[in-house]
Formats: sequence, structure tokens, C-alpha cells
Amino acid sequence: MADMQYVYILQSLKFPERYYIGCTRDVAKRLYRHNNEPNSSGSKHTANFGPWKIINTFGFEDANKAFAFEKYLKTGSGRAFCKRHF
Repeated sequence: MADMQYVYILQSLKFPERYYIGCTRDVAKRLYRHNNEPNSSGSKHTANFGPWKIINTFGFEDANKAFAFEKYLKTGSGRAFCKRHF
């Protein structure tokens, strides 16, 4: 679906204890940018710890819900959720 917004979780291949959480409409394109265009990906974190692999994605029809879920995953309880489930 073209209108979908995705929350994605990446794991560093160099440093497996490092994760990155983001939100995008095109996960494949975003992963490519994180791995191949680190200075233009918008995140210094991914530039320093790549390459990355996708751990999971979550699709939302409502962009506001996607951004809220991304924000939750970046909290302490959201990180605990990720550790339990991924």
C-alpha cells in the first residue's frame, strides 16, 4: 500500500548490541540509504555503526500512529519491549 507508514528496527552488523529505530514510507530505500549513503541518511548514529540489517517492520495506515509507536519504542519501556520480542 502506497499510503502506509512503517516503523522499522535495524541492528548493526558490526556491533550487534546496537539498534536503530526509524519511520519511513519506503523501508528498502531507507535501509539502502543507511548502509550506502550514511552522511545523507539523516542520522549520525547509523553512519557510525553500519552496516545495518532489518530486524522488524510495523506498518500503519495512520502516520500519526506510526510516529507515536516509533516514539514509544525509543522510551525505556519500548526498549524493554524490543528486548523481550526481538
